[in-house]
Amino acid sequence: MSRREKTEREHRAVMGGAGPLDNIVLIGVPGAGKSTVGVILAKTLGMHFIDTDIAIQERTGVLLQEILDGEGPDAFRKIEEETILSLSPHNTVIATGGSAVFCRDAMEYLKSTGVAVYLKISYDEMEMRLSNITTRGIVLLPGQSLREMYNQRIPLYELYADITVECSGEDFETVVGNLIGLL
Repeated sequence: MSRREKTEREHRAVMGGAGPLDNIVLIGVPGAGKSTVGVILAKTLGMHFIDTDIAIQERTGVLLQEILDGEGPDAFRKIEEETILSLSPHNTVIATGGSAVFCRDAMEYLKSTGVAVYLKISYDEMEMRLSNITTRGIVLLPGQSLREMYNQRIPLYELYADITVECSGEDFETVVGNLIGLL
């Protein structure tokens, strides 16, 4: 029995026989590759794809960084949670924003529809991948360093993850292959 089948069986037991978990929810720090891996994974498995950061931009009509600059991190998280809760995904790979794990209701909703996969990278790898930190729409609290953000989020990714895939030093195709092997 695959890990995905086991997770689906556990879900049905908890949900009283509800249908299978047909979504794959990608979580991880900014720069982990959620959007890129998500597109490749969706193409490989013949699934739909949703990037919640893009869904936020479409819903609000503004860039993520503009929301953060104009309204602040708390307002951004509220918009992020509302956007995720408005989704009705089916047979979909969902790339969440790195801060989605702060939205408990949103994460519980996503996990009720799919398996959560933590794309894990080291702090050094994240720092190397993030060249556009001031324009990308990364939720940092006032005065918070990138290291503090990383350390704050890791326990939440570990909490919500059904599966963890090590991504540091790996190309995206290898990550997708490893992830598929764990489903």
